[in-house]
Amino acid sequence: MNVLFVADPLASFKTYKDSTFAMMRELQRRGHALAACEPQHLQWQGGEPVTALVRRIELTGALDDWYRVTHQGREALKDFDAVVMRKDPPFDSEFFYATHLLEQAEREGARVFNKPAALRDHPEKLALMEFAQYAPPTLVTRSPEAIRHFHAEHKDIILKPLDGMGGMGIFRVGPDGMNLGSIIETLNHGGHTSVMVQRYLPEIVDGDKRLLLIGGKVAPFVLARIPQGSEVRGNLAAGGKGVAQPLTDDNRAVAEAMAPVLAARGLLLVGLDMIGNRVTEINVTSPTCFQEIQQQTGFDVPAMFVDALEAALR
Repeated sequence: MNVLFVADPLASFKTYKDSTFAMMRELQRRGHALAACEPQHLQWQGGEPVTALVRRIELTGALDDWYRVTHQGREALKDFDAVVMRKDPPFDSEFFYATHLLEQAEREGARVFNKPAALRDHPEKLALMEFAQYAPPTLVTRSPEAIRHFHAEHKDIILKPLDGMGGMGIFRVGPDGMNLGSIIETLNHGGHTSVMVQRYLPEIVDGDKRLLLIGGKVAPFVLARIPQGSEVRGNLAAGGKGVAQPLTDDNRAVAEAMAPVLAARGLLLVGLDMIGNRVTEINVTSPTCFQEIQQQTGFDVPAMFVDALEAALR
């Protein structure tokens, strides 16, 4: 099987924790061929198939000089058995355009995971709103007045931008309302930018849990990202400590209710973020935590992913 990864530059991978690297390693272990490109390398000329400037690679087994290029050239995406879209956020205009090129490649016969239309239809913060029964009280608005009303109702709130990642731009405002006006100005830009506001969940002290939904099934372990010191954010990029834990029955019930719905839409891999038993985000662009879970528990998340990918292609 020939698999093309559309991802960030290979040289930027932190292989000791990168989930895309873990996918590649398991695919090569099973004898599949690997290739990579970046979204900027996608090209569509009228009357011709969508192509990319592709590097065929082999993994060396090392973590530093971890790949070697065996061939480089422009190839049609439809000629690969699978195209795995793993570009990290932000979900900006260029990401949006890339999904359109990938969708055209689908019309030409390519098999793309996650499905490009599903990526567009599930922005990682907004996708949550469809599943309000599993979420904390949440508001998405451009209105400063609506944010103030939400704070007055819920007293302790979290505010975040819709296009953030890794905990970027997340603020907590307590019952005293300290700095609420300044935070609204920072995130809302005078009513020009939408903001997500959620009731603060005190269960964050036990971790912001990443659940992995793969091929419509729920991985049996989660990574609880626990805030450190006075930090309110559990994100690993914000200094949170990642602790792998068995999936609880309550979390499993929520995840198993959502997993088949999302899988049926072409989302082979989803990362649910849960605090307590509430879903706070639905991550579909490039969910991570494969290696942290595998290293701490022994459960082979990359194998579960490749099993699902092979099954989808069959």
